[in-house]
Amino acid sequence: MSKEALTNSVHRLAETLIAQRVAHVVVSPGSRSTPLAYALAANDQVNVHMQLDERSAGFLAVGLAKAYKEPVALLCTSGTAASNYLPAITEAFYARLPLVVITADRPHELREVGAPQTIDQVKMYSHFVKNSVDFPIAESSEAVQQFIEHQATRLIQTARTAPYGPVHLNIPFREPLLIELEKNVTISPVRHLEPQSYFAPEERELLTQWLRHQRGVIVCGEQTVPFEKDRLFAFARAWKWPILADPLSQLRTDVPEDVVVVSMYDALLKGETFRRESAPDVVLRFGAQPTSKGLRQWIERHEPTLLVVDESPHVRDQTNGVDFHIQSTPAAVCDVLPDEAREETSYVTLWKQANDVAERVVRSYEGVDGDEGAIVRQLLTHLPEGDVLFSGSSMPIRDVDTFFVNRPTSLPIYANRGANGIDGVVSSAIGVQRRLQRHTWLLIGDLSFLHDLNGLLATRYGETDVTIVVLNNDGGGIFSYLPQSSVEDHYEQLFGTPTSLDLSHAAALYEAAYTKITSQDEWKSWLAQPKQSSFRIVEVMTDRANNVAYHRALWQTIEREVERLVLTH
Repeated sequence: MSKEALTNSVHRLAETLIAQRVAHVVVSPGSRSTPLAYALAANDQVNVHMQLDERSAGFLAVGLAKAYKEPVALLCTSGTAASNYLPAITEAFYARLPLVVITADRPHELREVGAPQTIDQVKMYSHFVKNSVDFPIAESSEAVQQFIEHQATRLIQTARTAPYGPVHLNIPFREPLLIELEKNVTISPVRHLEPQSYFAPEERELLTQWLRHQRGVIVCGEQTVPFEKDRLFAFARAWKWPILADPLSQLRTDVPEDVVVVSMYDALLKGETFRRESAPDVVLRFGAQPTSKGLRQWIERHEPTLLVVDESPHVRDQTNGVDFHIQSTPAAVCDVLPDEAREETSYVTLWKQANDVAERVVRSYEGVDGDEGAIVRQLLTHLPEGDVLFSGSSMPIRDVDTFFVNRPTSLPIYANRGANGIDGVVSSAIGVQRRLQRHTWLLIGDLSFLHDLNGLLATRYGETDVTIVVLNNDGGGIFSYLPQSSVEDHYEQLFGTPTSLDLSHAAALYEAAYTKITSQDEWKSWLAQPKQSSFRIVEVMTDRANNVAYHRALWQTIEREVERLVLTH
């Protein structure tokens, strides 16, 4: 392979990525990926993000892609470097994020013959990518160059066609690996027109019949395609249905006064009286399944007609109770509006008043020292418009679901809820911040923070405007809510898993401003102080036992207050 052919090939590939709207690439250093790394770094239309650890690099790309649902590329060398991408690829597959995974490889003659840093990378990500292509070695032949260009185009378009998802480009390079950094190349980009959803008249009429029901609710999870929430607000306003909004739906903020958005449905559905009185006839769900287990059980109990709007033919529904799968974009469904004005029903009023009661209880909740719920409530109350929140999995996202009440100002909230793992969360939060260029708060547990400590390496290679709030209960707090906690034998060894680590050393290692919080008063005082550093780690000490007790007491208070409402309704 001549230097000229290699130079031409990688520069054309870089231009193809740009033509297909790939503006961000996460690169991990390595020898075999040298040619393409040079071509990308030399192109001023590409934003290159460096991360030494490929596992963290993958999750950094997840965060970059999550912010705008735009394709983001990953590039690494051959061998186990590529293996470390798998956890992030798995998250991207289930979260429907358009990752373009590029793994450099050894030439075909060096495969499976014992050559160093060489493993079988062909289709190594199995069904966790939408498509995978093993590319040919670049050569001077124009036919081969066009094949590489067109295959890359096809894969990127596959990644950003609903349902979005990762794709894999395995590209072998033969030595020598150096290229000319400056090279003018010409490509022939293929334009991609997105498919449009359209309802035939009979389909529109069928949907209208379901929407005429008076006891109907709209359930909104995280949206996996770009979506204007004002359209859904207009849809709910017209049909007079309440919206049960997961915090990742982005629908608990900027809520119009004439739209009923229920932020407290998880807490409300813990009470038997409200579960019974709120029985629905029809449930219309947009987006991914919400975090709430209680919501799922409520739907399973009452067996309403369940309509799920999902752009994929593989509808997501763990209840196995979907009656109608509407394979469409949310926007197309929201264009179906009633012919005449509708009146608010007593059913909508019940949801509205119950949510108001529950929100009042949450807003007045103070808790005690060591109570994570009180910490989260105060944080959510404090966060100003313009900031962003990234939530960890396990207990943090559940506390956000409980304590994030409707607010009139914007607060984008993100989390890795594709596979719901605790890994890679630090990296994904940094990725969101890099893409949005807004101050981002990461709410995370101590074990999850330690799991992705290498994610902080990214702070050494780019400006970081992140505040990490570590809820440190010295172990796996979510297990305290599960049946395992009732068996004392081996509980701490197998589930509690305390580390007793002092996180100030991690902050010092990465030169982050560090604060340790041991009480509610200290936390309130710290939140009131002006921000003086762009990279902060705040370790908030909490107590697993207190945490469980006070959460359950809060839910019981909400249940009592709402039961009084229901009995007088």
